[in-house]
Amino acid sequence: MSDVQQTSTLPVAADRADEGRASGRPADPRAGGTGGARQARPRKAVPWGRVLAWIVMGVVLLVTIFPFYWILRTALSSNGALYANASSLLPVDPTWNGFARVFGAQSVEDAIADGGSGAKLDFWRYLGNSVIVATTVTVFQVFFSAMAAYAFSRLRWKGRDLVFGAFLLSLMVPVIFTLLPNFLLVKQLGLIDNLFGIMLPSLFMTPFAIFFLRQFFLNVPKEVEEAALVDGASKIAIFFKLIIPMSTAPIATVSILTYMTQWNDYFWPLMVSYTDDSRVLTVALGAFRAQSPSGGPDWSGLMAATLVAALPMIVLFSLFAKRIVANIGFNGIK
Repeated sequence: MSDVQQTSTLPVAADRADEGRASGRPADPRAGGTGGARQARPRKAVPWGRVLAWIVMGVVLLVTIFPFYWILRTALSSNGALYANASSLLPVDPTWNGFARVFGAQSVEDAIADGGSGAKLDFWRYLGNSVIVATTVTVFQVFFSAMAAYAFSRLRWKGRDLVFGAFLLSLMVPVIFTLLPNFLLVKQLGLIDNLFGIMLPSLFMTPFAIFFLRQFFLNVPKEVEEAALVDGASKIAIFFKLIIPMSTAPIATVSILTYMTQWNDYFWPLMVSYTDDSRVLTVALGAFRAQSPSGGPDWSGLMAATLVAALPMIVLFSLFAKRIVANIGFNGIK
């Protein structure tokens, strides 16, 4: 009986599907015929703008990363084989001897035999000088800049806005204009060829750090500070116990930027340091490049030293890049 009913319903479903196609109406899916099939969805247009943006981003990323890869490729190559196959994208005669020369694990005779220049690089001394200078400048500069930013943002005194405007105008003065006055000052103080002479011009504060921290301090609610004053707290206590703990993120951002700037500084340390006792790593790399006892630069050793010198800053920025961008954007919006 059920077979007879199923057989009888098939022509009815087919007739309904034919009527739907003839009338131009979509067939009833409940009819069970082929006319109830889903209609073809319209194709989505290709987002050419997004594709172009990704292509441009990829090209920019490649152009940015390629120099670092080329440094690594040169550092891992044999210095003698580089000249024979300088255009190779892969390391030529791969070896770790370049890094061995940087860390003092290879003698001058072995370095010359390996194609190096035989130049001496007291890497650990220069690294220690760079760490001392960058750390000391960062600690003092951020501390004094935070104090100045607090004075410009939370304290009321005559001529405050005028002085702050003068600080902002100093951002427009090129650094090259301040090198000669700073050099004469350091020379008169007897700090030439001294680590303190390298640190002195940027030891206390910079207009950028003051401006950056001031923008954040302005957003601290005044009610919090007024409540602390009612409780008997002084301005100094508010600064150390209230403002500083609430501003750890921007202070950390300024500290990282200051450390990286001081680590990469080259021209000023070059002007005031002449011996290994005060020579920082960036200046030492230039001196290493200039020493060519065997007639040619030790490109493998130089790139190995450059990579080792840049590695701490690359790691530091990679770890805190999002925080730096977020805090700069927050201060800019506010």
